Amino acid sequence: MPVSESPSTQPLPAYRSAVSPIDPERIQKSRDRLDNLTKPRGSLGRLEDWISRYASISGPDSCTLQKKALYLFAADHGVAEESVSAYPQEVTRQMVLNFMAGGAAINTLARHAQADLVVVDVGVAAELPEHPGLISRKIAPGTGNLARQPAMSREQAEAALQLGFDFAVERSRQGVDILAAGEMGIANTTPATAVLAVLFREKVSNLVGNGTGIDVDTRAHKSRIIEQAIELHQPDASDPVDVLSKVGGFEIGAMAGFYLGAAHSGKPVLLDGMISGAGAALALGLQPGIRDYLFPSHISTEPAQRVLLNQLTLPPLLDLEMRLGEGTGAVLAMNLLEGGVRLYNEMATFGDAGVSGKSNGA
Repeated sequence: MPVSESPSTQPLPAYRSAVSPIDPERIQKSRDRLDNLTKPRGSLGRLEDWISRYASISGPDSCTLQKKALYLFAADHGVAEESVSAYPQEVTRQMVLNFMAGGAAINTLARHAQADLVVVDVGVAAELPEHPGLISRKIAPGTGNLARQPAMSREQAEAALQLGFDFAVERSRQGVDILAAGEMGIANTTPATAVLAVLFREKVSNLVGNGTGIDVDTRAHKSRIIEQAIELHQPDASDPVDVLSKVGGFEIGAMAGFYLGAAHSGKPVLLDGMISGAGAALALGLQPGIRDYLFPSHISTEPAQRVLLNQLTLPPLLDLEMRLGEGTGAVLAMNLLEGGVRLYNEMATFGDAGVSGKSNGA
């Protein structure tokens, strides 16, 4: 009878695959070109940092941003039973139908950005009709109620991570310049906040925001539910898969895997708001090297996201006080970054234009 492999000798799952660091010479070359364009150095503010980082990934000599894709992962959450959201759980299914009909904010913004939008059912607690714009990869019809039981099994958590990883790798192989992930799932700010509280060892009450528009009493109740879940399950902050399985969500895990797959494939990937940030935090715990490929699109009104961005030390491009989700902030940032890439490629240098550079001491 064959001897089974010990955990230490078993091959790592694909979502833990290595990520190549960005060559420092490419970073310097992109920065040098930006500094030599006909403008005062740094005059485009944070956009210059984004352009430089993007060009160092895409190629400082042949930077392109044309093919864009956003994957929107949808799932339900058992913790919705605890009245932590301003909306009932059936809104998840209704919004997925709205995505399929092209009537949501993300549909409109994706059309404007000319970005492909792919909706993936990873755990909606209802059957959905077949549709060419919907991919069904349902792990289960919603998670368990994390206030009373683990959100999912470890196997389900790993399935969510691998699923997201595979989508990003597959789309990268098909040819794409930039990727982004969005989400839909009533009550999902609750598991997202729980994940960030555990990973960053932060006090829950400092992280809980208004979500879909809850009142002060519901916000306090939501904090208690998250604290109860963390106390009950004792998720291990050093093991992101354990955190995901005990207090996470299927769409949060899929986004984490998606970020891992994008970075593994050498593709820049845009973060959206707080819930996508929870996915990014899990992904960073599994593979810190993905940081170079992450582009935080905006800072939302959710306090938990501010903690994440402080940890990343990567400034967001936009501050619009948004809290919609769906990937809307990420797609808006695509437009600005695309404009930045055009500046990088099409502006003349001081030498090309015969313009004098900055005088010494000026």
